[in-house]
Amino acid sequence: QVQLVESGGGLVQTGGSLRVSCAASGKTFSIDAMGWYRQAPGKQRELVATITRAGSTNYADSVKGRFTISRDNAKNTMYLQMNSLKPEDTAVYRCWSGTYYRSDYWGQGTQVTVSS
Repeated sequence: QVQLVESGGGLVQTGGSLRVSCAASGKTFSIDAMGWYRQAPGKQRELVATITRAGSTNYADSVKGRFTISRDNAKNTMYLQMNSLKPEDTAVYRCWSGTYYRSDYWGQGTQVTVSS
């Protein structure tokens, strides 16, 4: 089992920055890829960014150039640095991890609100 706990969400003005973190515990040795998804009210969940254990990253077109995903494998923690935030970035951001055993784990989510 892997447990994921997000932190760092909050309220920020348009154009501001925020960093959210995801701390993993449990069988962290089994984690391969990690990522962030988000879901806004009335919308489907969408991929924001992913990162492999080796550090390869992938971003949604809507956040490219503004968001940066990173991870510290020694601390079992993943980060999402969000810059130039827009009101449309408002959503619940959830941490995801995929393991070598093809299991998926999710965090509870953290609210990010961007005011106009």
